[in-house]
Amino acid sequence: MKIRTWIVPTLYIVFLMLPIYWLLNMSFKTTNEILGTFTLWPQNFTFENYVKIFTDPTWYNGYFNSITYVVMNTSISVTVALPAAYAFSRYRFLGDKHLFFWLLTNRMAPPAIFALPFFQLYSAVGLFDTTIAVALAHSLFNVPLAVWILEGFMSGVPKELDETAYVDGYSFWRFFIRIFIPAIIAGIGVAAFFTFMFSWVELLLAKTLTSVAAKPIAATMTRTASTSGYELGLLAAAGSLTIIPGAFVIYFVRNYIAKGFALGRV
Repeated sequence: MKIRTWIVPTLYIVFLMLPIYWLLNMSFKTTNEILGTFTLWPQNFTFENYVKIFTDPTWYNGYFNSITYVVMNTSISVTVALPAAYAFSRYRFLGDKHLFFWLLTNRMAPPAIFALPFFQLYSAVGLFDTTIAVALAHSLFNVPLAVWILEGFMSGVPKELDETAYVDGYSFWRFFIRIFIPAIIAGIGVAAFFTFMFSWVELLLAKTLTSVAAKPIAATMTRTASTSGYELGLLAAAGSLTIIPGAFVIYFVRNYIAKGFALGRV
């Protein structure tokens, strides 16, 4: 019985970590070794792939561009969603439930539907190939998601807290910032995590709305294709580095995520 208590979780963790290990394993190999032999670790260990990424402006600018628009989108989405979610959780108005459901339909729609309208709109107003263009485009999907998550946390806060603050002489924004937001800080962490991750992994809009100056790393990774095939080692190294930002975010909001699954709409 004791063996079962640890062998099953161990096998599950190994199963989850195997793709990540294999990606790291490939990142320290040459393409010829990857295609030529099947090995559990690099036979000719090399940092050449990582050196290429950190010395070529096209590569490291891709990471910088991706992190820039993802952070912008996360900030915009959470900031806009906070007052909207408060309105849905505290007030009842005509069509509120229908409007709340309609917000989620943007999350249900494939990004390809909006790629061409965004492309034409941003080209007309001069926002094409900028990080703010991608951040705003991703807000179409992430703001409704953040509203949905935050509304669940806000509905769990008693309305008596609002009334008590007003009786004590708090203005709305003073109450909202100093009392209400700390009460739902776990929900903000969960919403920030999901908006960050959805924006980080999205490729179609990010690639369509950029060309050179704001090209994200996911689009840059397509440069590994050539007439002789894919540079698999370089592609694996780039993929390995894309895991790091998400891992940092998960580390800092890990406790909030656990609370989110227990309390909020996650």
